[in-house]
Amino acid sequence: MKIKQREPDANLSLTNGGELSLFFVGVGSAFTKRLYQTNLIVIKGNDHVMIDCGTKTPQALYELGLNVTDIKTFLITHSHADHIGGLEEVMLLGRFVSKKKPTIVIDKKFQQLLWDLSLRGGAAYNDEKNGSELTFTDMWQTIRPEWRSAYPRETHEIDIGGINLKIFRTLHTPDNAPDWESSFWSSGVVIDNRVMFTSDTRFDPDLFKTYCPHFDLEIIFHDCQFFTGGVHAGIDELNTLPPEIKKKIILTHYGDNWEDFETTVKDYGFFGLAKQWCYYVFD
Repeated sequence: MKIKQREPDANLSLTNGGELSLFFVGVGSAFTKRLYQTNLIVIKGNDHVMIDCGTKTPQALYELGLNVTDIKTFLITHSHADHIGGLEEVMLLGRFVSKKKPTIVIDKKFQQLLWDLSLRGGAAYNDEKNGSELTFTDMWQTIRPEWRSAYPRETHEIDIGGINLKIFRTLHTPDNAPDWESSFWSSGVVIDNRVMFTSDTRFDPDLFKTYCPHFDLEIIFHDCQFFTGGVHAGIDELNTLPPEIKKKIILTHYGDNWEDFETTVKDYGFFGLAKQWCYYVFD
């Protein structure tokens, strides 16, 4: 893996020479003020997919020389605002400005939850279709990932052009859920069987014990907060993982006080902190 800095004055390109590249639009927590939120774009050749689109993402893309309507395919890991807050803008621009539906990779169950509990109020009542309120599919072109039963936790798979994505359930909310099956719907993604992006998750040793061994993972981009408790993995909890796993972990979704923990990250043996507006390139 190579880490490449974005050229300061260059617009973000959604194509490349065919290598797998992950570009972090943001690396911060839900409440970050110094960073953007942890959303990323996966790019490979002429294909791309944006994983999560939080409240600050439209502004971040604007500063990168793009509009949210330039993103053709979205995948959403769960329904917190730092992961879905930009979707209303995506939907309304698509319906009323570009006149083209964006595409979303989404399971039927999560589609219903996302629409009924989060997106419907801001999108369903702006106009009507055949005398009725709008629905999710009036706003989105949907692609259904396929269930894969061979894995130890719920997993769906999809190919976006040359990009392979395996979407697995995670342990996130509520904070007292004993396992991923008892949790509200949330997911992470394995990309091309090489890279894991956990999105938001509590500390989940079972993920490393039963799920990760199914892949030859080169890097794990893992949720991290600098204290223990709540619905995110604490850095001290992650420090209990074996050294051979920690050296693959790049920490994401961290707080604005990250400079206070740079030495701790190094001393604990993690690969490091994810860098905003950088390309992580896998040849």
